[in-house]
Amino acid sequence: MQYFYQNNKSKDLILFFAGWGCDENQFVNLHDKKDVLILYDYQNLDLDFDFSKYQNIYIIAYSAGVFVASVVAKSIRNVRLKVAVCGNPYLFDETLGIDQKTIDVFKNITLDNYLEFRRKYMVFSDEEYVKYNELQTLRTIESCESELKALQEMYTKQKDKIDPAFDKAIAAENDLIFKLENQKRFYQEKLRVIKNAKHHIFFKFNKFEDLLLF
Repeated sequence: MQYFYQNNKSKDLILFFAGWGCDENQFVNLHDKKDVLILYDYQNLDLDFDFSKYQNIYIIAYSAGVFVASVVAKSIRNVRLKVAVCGNPYLFDETLGIDQKTIDVFKNITLDNYLEFRRKYMVFSDEEYVKYNELQTLRTIESCESELKALQEMYTKQKDKIDPAFDKAIAAENDLIFKLENQKRFYQEKLRVIKNAKHHIFFKFNKFEDLLLF
């Protein structure tokens, strides 16, 4: 995997597991006082980062990153809170995660239809759509295709090693990727719902820490 590190000279770290196809550019509207480490591009689960200097680590996992966090975070110490956002650990489960019909949509994203995909699946309003395109990922479609294939292979190999425990979860009311009914079934009383939102909920917040407090 790759990462982007923002050093704000804090003793606390927000460890953010981004979703499939993401990079750090999609989250530059969020400004935190804590240090931030954004993980993305899960073509493998290798992570070379020294967490030992942090007294408090707060995990926020988004979309496919919830599955990755459920496998990787077990080895990280001083984790105080784990929040899942628009996703759950059972990434490719038909009744809890992403169904095959949606996976097929992912596999058929091209340069001709990716804007249509963004508007339908990622953002709730035209205003959010403009912002989303301004902060779009700089990754190629080929890179995202490779990541999706790798995630499917990892899920098959790692699903028995998943730690499903999250302290709380946030879901989008109108999410077409991780559907709200699936999220309610999995998280039950731990779930908070954002109304008037689709899969990319990050224009509803000013900083990552707001998600911890939501």
